[in-house]
Amino acid sequence: MSNNPSDQPVRTYLEDPSPSSLKLPAMTCDSHVHVFGPSDRFAFNPNRKQTPIDAPKEKLFALHKSYGIQRCLIVQSVIHGYDNSVVEDAIQARRGAYLGIALVPLSVSDQELNRLANAGFRGIRFNFMKHLSTGAPIGDVIGLTPRLKNFGMHLQVHFESELVHELGSEFVKSSVPVVIDHMGRVDATKGIKHEDIGAVMKLLEHSHLHVKISGIDRIDANAKANERYTYGVQIARTLVERFPDQCLWGTDWPHPNHTHIPDDGLLIDSLKMIAPEPDLLKKVLVENPQNLYKFAD
Repeated sequence: MSNNPSDQPVRTYLEDPSPSSLKLPAMTCDSHVHVFGPSDRFAFNPNRKQTPIDAPKEKLFALHKSYGIQRCLIVQSVIHGYDNSVVEDAIQARRGAYLGIALVPLSVSDQELNRLANAGFRGIRFNFMKHLSTGAPIGDVIGLTPRLKNFGMHLQVHFESELVHELGSEFVKSSVPVVIDHMGRVDATKGIKHEDIGAVMKLLEHSHLHVKISGIDRIDANAKANERYTYGVQIARTLVERFPDQCLWGTDWPHPNHTHIPDDGLLIDSLKMIAPEPDLLKKVLVENPQNLYKFAD
């Protein structure tokens, strides 16, 4: 057994999350999940920082079935690096109802972008997170977006909260829609008037910018696992109220690189506070994902 911490498998999700009391609308989309492994079939990235236990597509499909979630966007993780085959495999198993976001190098060819688009990938993700990578130069990332436009793909970005002030003006220049992960990873305990969330909302004044209100458990990291992430909910609720057409929601299953293991049932029930009106809930869970991802099922 290796002494490298990254080789020690880490459990990141509950095998039996609590049931939800919220009836989700038909064609609800979980817009942010990952799949890991099985590692004996899909190799893990040798440069990963952590080794999660397997979280294969079958586990994801069962989770969604239990909550009545019918559509999904699977995001390729650094756990598998640039080999997007684990996500492609899951897309193929639920053709039309599950789509994907790929990881690619800046040197990706048009041939590969075309192949990914035809395989059900709707966008490309770039990380600007210290715990994941140093990130590609933002100017080069935005320079890629005219090519993404040719294949009907958008840009998804994941960044440290304080980087919003540096990166935001570049995101506005994108030739394609830009989706901000996890509410910009702001510190929700600092409140809705903090400059970081203010900068995120300023970006959302541009209609081609979107935000995932996933991660109430990540941005409210000081909350205990059994609490209702009060501050995270407040941020998400404010974003949905102010930018109803630009918000997407996701569980972030199987919750990698976290401070605790969230309860998916609790995350779903939190939608009752985030989008309490039925029309607003349908917009976030059904209409906005359809408008951006173009499900063909």
